[in-house]
Order: sequence, then structure tokens, then C-alpha cells
Amino acid sequence: MFDCALDLDTLFAQHSQIIRDRHARALAAENCAAVLVHAGAAPAVFADDQYYSFRVNAAFKSWAPLTDVPDCFIYFEPGRIPLLLFNSPLDFWYKSADLPQGYWTRHFDIRAVADRGAARALLPADLSHTAFIGVADAEIASWGLAGANPPTLVAHLDFARAVKSDYELACLRGANLLGARGHVAAARAYAAGATEFEIQLAFLTACGLREQELPYNTIIAFNEGASVLHYQRLERRAPAARHSLLIDAGAECAGYASDITRTYSFGNADFAALIGHMDELQQSLCASVRAGTDWRDIHLSAHHLTAELLQEADITLCDADEAVDTGLSSVFLPHGIGHLLGLQVHDVGGWMRSAEGGEIARPPGHDYLRLTRVLEPGFVVTMEPGIYFIEQLLNEALADSRAQKINWARVAQLRPFGGIRVEDDLAVTTAGCENLTRDAFSALRAGPEYLEAAPRSSSAAPAASGSAASGG
Repeated sequence: MFDCALDLDTLFAQHSQIIRDRHARALAAENCAAVLVHAGAAPAVFADDQYYSFRVNAAFKSWAPLTDVPDCFIYFEPGRIPLLLFNSPLDFWYKSADLPQGYWTRHFDIRAVADRGAARALLPADLSHTAFIGVADAEIASWGLAGANPPTLVAHLDFARAVKSDYELACLRGANLLGARGHVAAARAYAAGATEFEIQLAFLTACGLREQELPYNTIIAFNEGASVLHYQRLERRAPAARHSLLIDAGAECAGYASDITRTYSFGNADFAALIGHMDELQQSLCASVRAGTDWRDIHLSAHHLTAELLQEADITLCDADEAVDTGLSSVFLPHGIGHLLGLQVHDVGGWMRSAEGGEIARPPGHDYLRLTRVLEPGFVVTMEPGIYFIEQLLNEALADSRAQKINWARVAQLRPFGGIRVEDDLAVTTAGCENLTRDAFSALRAGPEYLEAAPRSSSAAPAASGSAASGG
């Protein structure tokens, strides 16, 4: 299994200083002396004695790759080493976590605490000038903190988080390598006749992760299921006919996420060719990514390119300009072309105008776009164009003037396949971008482990998006 902690000691030292400086500036803007960041708590199931799976607050794991221990706190006062209050209760019902070891721990004063009372006792008596980040329940609210999630402080932190440190980029490369490994195993399982649920198990096994350790619920959609953008069923029975697979799945490394999508055709040359054209379109969009580019321009360009593809594929009956101007392209591409990626899959700050707040508007008619900023070196974004045959949107188009611009016979041929999406993760540079996802697939192909996980050749092997047919 890929060890995303390799060679990260020096990188984390630099990252830790960046995080301290970032919080010091945010505290000065908020006129606070210190900050207390909570990892979060596992929410209780209603009327039960069980808890939902714990998911750490992103603001907490920006400090440390501690993702699986609830009720930890980080207290930071500029000029002092951060204090990590590590939750380690005495409990014979559940196993308490061991004190953390590893490359990052020397940058903290780590104290084990048995409960919140013990944590409060190790904090300054007066917290009236300490900002709190997290969900302030009644107990935490009683500690006399300056306030929870002060807007000015949070805005400064969220805006700055878009630019990744070298340490964060290393973690994102690791997350992509894990995710690519899972995708290769998933493609092999699909070719062998696995169900959606069995493909999920193959993905998890290859990544070496539990389901709750994934950054988001995997989308493993056969056939028409690919037209549901966040398909979540994971059917345990195989469909009567196998047409296609769309898998949108990522992994997590040290708290940082990958977000990768590939689409496969099961033996249909026409649909496989359409996937190949979408892959080429996606790669042309990736080539347009560089610092100084307005993401909204890339999104609109994606609609024009998609509209051209739709016309060339005989799906629509008008030119690209008309398809975009009338909203016809949005029938087949209803989501944004991508988003910021990092500690969260849909990372914060995508619309922010500045560290002081304010939003950059989305283009009219493109309400689902999650990113509107001008790209800067260090941003990490997804690039995920697609076309879908969504019944709801097609019915809406059928009821208005767009109906005459759609080749309904061609749509009927393609509806059983659901749709196509190709998604890579890109790190923005001044000269262009680093494709973290394609590089990860290439690294797997170059290693001996790929021979164990790659889809084997057979008459039933799926044809994949572009070079993804061999894992990339």
C-alpha cells in the first residue's frame, strides 16, 4: 500500500509554519489573541446508543493529519508551539486511540486528555480572546470563548486554503495514487462481471481503506444509473444487460482527497468512441488550465466544446453557439466543470472575491458552478466534463423550443448508457498544470503491482475513456 507519509518530514515543517502564519494573520484581522480548533464529535443516532461514523472537521486537519479521533482540540497562540489535546479516554467498551507518532508530531505539544473536562483544564483560564472553530455545543459554549467561527477569521482562512503547500501537494499526489489503484481494480472487477456492490468492495480493497475513510460516497453506476449525477444505490444484483459503467471514486491520504471519474463501455463500439471523444475534450480543457485564467472562462469553453461534440455525435441539430445561448448544452451538461479540491472534496472558498469575503458571481444560467476565481499557482482543481441523458432535463427540453434541436432517435439509442464523465485532478502552475490523476495511472502502469490489478484482455473487457482503457 502506498505510504503517503514517506519523505514528508521536511515538507510538513514548512507546511506547519504556513498554517501558523495563516492563522496569525487571520487572528489579527479578527482582533483575537488565540484560536481553539475542534476536531468534531461523532453525532449520535436518534433514540439509540450508537453513533454515526466520525468525520473530522477540515479546519482541524489543516493542522495535522489526525482524521479518526473525535474530540481532539488544537490551541494556537501566535509565537507559541500549538497545543494538541489528544482525546484518549479510559474506556473498556471502545479502544482508545494511541498517542500519535510520526513525521508531524514534533511540531506540537501533545497532551493526552481523558475527557473534555481535562482538555479545558489544560487551556488558559481566560478564553475571552480566543476564537473557536467548530460546532460549539452547550458544553463548549460554556468555556467563555470569544465566539464560534468568527466570519472575518474564517474568511481569511478559507480564502488562503485554496493555495496548497508543497506538503499538501504531496498528500494529494498520494491520494491520487491510491484512487488510481482503486479504479484499476474496479475496472478489472467490472470486466469480470461484478455487480456495483462488488466493484465497491474491489475499490476499497485495492485502496486499503474502509468505507468511512473515503472522502465521499463512491458513485458506481451501471447503464441508466450514470444519468444520476450522485448515484448512490450500489445494486447487489447484476442488470439484465450490461451497457456501461460510470465510476466516480476517490481516496484520502493524510486527510487530503482525490476525486476521479472514468466511464466504460461494455462491448459497444459506438459508445466507446463517444467516450474517447469526451476524453479528448477533457484533455484539451486540462491543457487550458494555468495561473491567471478565470475559471468561469474555462467553464464556458467547456460548454462550447461539449456543444460541438453533441452536434458531431448527431445528438443535437444546431451549432455550438446556439446550443450554449439557448441552454441546450445544459440539458446534457447540467453541472459545473470542476471545483477546488483539498481537505474537502468540494473545498471551501471557490466563490470568494478576497480574504475579506464577498463572492464572484457565476455566469448567468450556470448556477451549479462551484468555482469562479482566477486560478493561482498552488490551486488544485478537478476537471470533469460530461454528457448525460437525464430524463427530467430531456422532458423539460421536450416541452419547449429546444425540442426541435435534439435528435430524439439518437438520444433513444444512447439513453441506456446513462452518460459519460471523465475527471482528473489538476495542480495549477504558472506554466500550466500538473495532472495528478494521469500521473498516478502512469506510475501504476510502470510498476509491477499494475500487472496484478489491471483489467485483463478479454472479449468482455470494457472500453474506457481515452487512455483510461489501460488505467489512465
